Amino acid sequence: MIKNFEYSIEPSRKKFYNWKELWQYRELFYFFTWRDVKVKYKQTVLGVVWVVLQPLLSVLIFTLFFGHALKVPSAGLPYPVFVFSGLLFWTVFSASINAAGNSMISNAPIIKKIYFPRIIIPISSILVSSIDFLISFIAFLLLLLYFQVSIDFVAIVFFWPGAVILMLISTLGMSCWLAALNVKYRDFRFVIPFGLQIGLFITPVIYPISIFQNVWVSRVIAINPLYGAIMLFRAPFGLDINSVELTISTLSGLFFLIWGLYYFRKTEAYFADIA
Repeated sequence: MIKNFEYSIEPSRKKFYNWKELWQYRELFYFFTWRDVKVKYKQTVLGVVWVVLQPLLSVLIFTLFFGHALKVPSAGLPYPVFVFSGLLFWTVFSASINAAGNSMISNAPIIKKIYFPRIIIPISSILVSSIDFLISFIAFLLLLLYFQVSIDFVAIVFFWPGAVILMLISTLGMSCWLAALNVKYRDFRFVIPFGLQIGLFITPVIYPISIFQNVWVSRVIAINPLYGAIMLFRAPFGLDINSVELTISTLSGLFFLIWGLYYFRKTEAYFADIA
């Protein structure tokens, strides 16, 4: 006697994420990431050269206007090195949030047709920006050699991985949160680019935090989770680390991670209906 079986494909009923399920769909991380990389540089003459060209042009502009014209201090580092070290992280952060914030809308046709863990989409956007980060990082190393910057190689082993982890934590949290918000409130597609423009100037990318004499102003700026990542990354170049501000920035990054993942998980069941 042949028995009939009925299979139902549906999302996990767990309140948080089913990490085993994410592992089962791991190939989608590759396909979404590679698709976005190809689309990003499709029909461009320079291709991936733009990954290096964009931050280098930004470094040049900031150096001319802020470094030379306005004499903004750079904590003892050559100003181009100081700015590039911040732009490395800011570029990944801003590009990831901008792409992830609109990712659920742009992938609405796929979301409506099949089931897969929706968090794969914003994470793939971050992976695309991370590839750009690796390419720009090589250019940054060449810049260090050109200016012959003194580096503490022992500190690199401890601080650079921590900087990257803190950047990814804060980027993932905010990307998931804004991706979910943008599905429900389409106003955020206008808010996100505007917020990123403001964010560049409240992140110590083009200036050191030491220019603020009021300690409370520094503490408020330290709420920016990207501040801690940039601080750790610059530490091997001889820049001091303020433990209080680093703690504030780290806790802020963890808060955004937990809240972003929670809010995304809470609302993802409705994405197919309103995307």
